This record gives sequence, C-alpha cells and structure tokens, in this order.
Amino acid sequence: MSEFEEQVLIGVDAGAAGARLDVAIAGSGMWTRSAAQKLIQEGRVEVDGKTETTPSRKVREGQQILVSKPESRELEAVPEDIPLDILYEDSDVIVVNKPRGMVVHPAPGNERGTLVNALLFHCHDLSGINGVLRPGIVHRLDKDTTGALSVAKNDRAHESLARQIQERTMNRCYHAIVEGRFTEQSGSVEAPIGRHPVKRKEMAVTEDGRWALTNWRVLETFDAPYTLLELRLKTGRTHQIRVHMAYIGHPVAADPVYNHHKNKFTMLPAQALHSYELGFTHPVTGERIETVAPYPEDFERALNWLRAGGGK
Repeated sequence: MSEFEEQVLIGVDAGAAGARLDVAIAGSGMWTRSAAQKLIQEGRVEVDGKTETTPSRKVREGQQILVSKPESRELEAVPEDIPLDILYEDSDVIVVNKPRGMVVHPAPGNERGTLVNALLFHCHDLSGINGVLRPGIVHRLDKDTTGALSVAKNDRAHESLARQIQERTMNRCYHAIVEGRFTEQSGSVEAPIGRHPVKRKEMAVTEDGRWALTNWRVLETFDAPYTLLELRLKTGRTHQIRVHMAYIGHPVAADPVYNHHKNKFTMLPAQALHSYELGFTHPVTGERIETVAPYPEDFERALNWLRAGGGK
C-alpha cells in the first residue's frame, strides 16, 4: 500500500480477547481510541488479512491486526490575523491572556487558529529554540485553560525563561473553581504524576511518576459546595492542577477529563481553571515583571452565579 509509510502488526493476546477492535488497537499504546476508530473507518485496519471498518467488532485471541499508518506530512506555522489580549510586551518577551478554546501551537487536527499562528502575525520575531511549530513557546496552557502565558521573542529570552521555570523562580498562580469545601484555609498536594496506565492521553498520580507539588489557598467559599482556590505551581507537570485536585477529591469544576461529575456544573463549557498571575525576572534588564490576567467573561459569570446562590 504505497500511500502508507508504515504498517504495525498487533497480536491479540488473552487479555485483549473479546474487546472491541478500537480498544484493542488503543491498548497497544500507539493510538488513542478515537484515533483508532478513525483508522478503522478509513479502511486502514485489517484483521487476519481482511479489511475491517467496524470499530465495535470484537476480536479473538490469536488474531492479527494490521494497522497501516497514513503517510506523515510536514506541518507549518503560518501567520494569521487573530486578535491577542496582550498583558505585557517589549522587544524580548510578550505575555498574553489566552482565551478558552485556543490551542497553543499547531499539531495534526489543529493546524490553524492557534496562539502561535496569532503570534507570528503580531510579532514577526520569536525564539527559534523549539522549532518552527512552537516558536517562542516556553510553557503551555491546555486548550480550555485560560489566562497568562509568556512567550520569548529571542533565544536569550527563551533560555532565561526556561531556566526560571526549571529553577522554580517563575511565579505561576492559578485560580480555579473546585468541588467541595475545605476544612483548612491552605495546604499542599505533593504526589507524583505520570502517564495514566490505561488512558494514554490522560495523566494520573502514579508511583513511578515525576515529583509534583501544588500549593493551594482558599480565596472564597459559596453556599453551594464549591470553592474558589488560589493554586501555585512548584513543578510544571502536564495537567498538574487538574490531576492533583481530582486526587484529593476536589476536582476542578466542569473538567471534561478528570471530573466525573463534569455535567453537574453547567456554567462553563470546560474546566474552571485560569492562569491568573505570571511573574518572572526580565531576561535582559533583570527587572521583576508581574502580570495579572483578568478572568474571562464565562468564569466571572460562574463566580457571580455561585455568589448569588447558584449550584445549591
């Protein structure tokens, strides 16, 4: 099949016997279940030599699944005239208030409309350390996490900001609406975070994960069982706040991944998590820069709704 660059053979063992075809493919760890479904529906999966297009088909022990990977193509980041909410900018650094729904950098399935596309149109000069798809990107925010995010305009600034993150001197403060109330006014969560052993797109607290520490402080409580928290990161693990809050039984409201009650909090379309403060030492001048990102309108509405007695 010349249009495919690689074929992957997956054997069905006793543990996978009786599973759906898409689940069996996802169990290989190479694809998510949704990606496996797409491959099956596109006719790129054979079971014992016959093309199978039904994701729900059950597999049997000893069967051979052949997955033909589509030929990869180069992505490029192109400038796009997308408005930016700029909190701070000079010739070395720009700090933006990222909106909900915006992906930080291009990737398959999200090649346009990203923060990088907008930055390339606005700046014309970004650090090249992370390559053409992530120019200037020192740290990330999830697609539906809002708030302050710093971007380096040159390699010197990039190296300095990355070092501050590594040395934990960058101030990264988040605000989140979480489920439940707290008996203490402050505390911390220290638990290692690694890839989820089964759901490969998710993170989890795992014994072999990387050390992670989140400090929290209660900002506001409501009549409904929700709390507004201030959270300060000492480490920067993927989905750290979302995983840590779920781990201690106070998941972030409306989190579509880590909150199993996500449909209960209908005031927001996704996690109530906002990067509120971002502070760093300027890479050139040595001045301390502190930025504050105002809440997005939907987050503010959710807070006002809770203050008015909503959610009880």
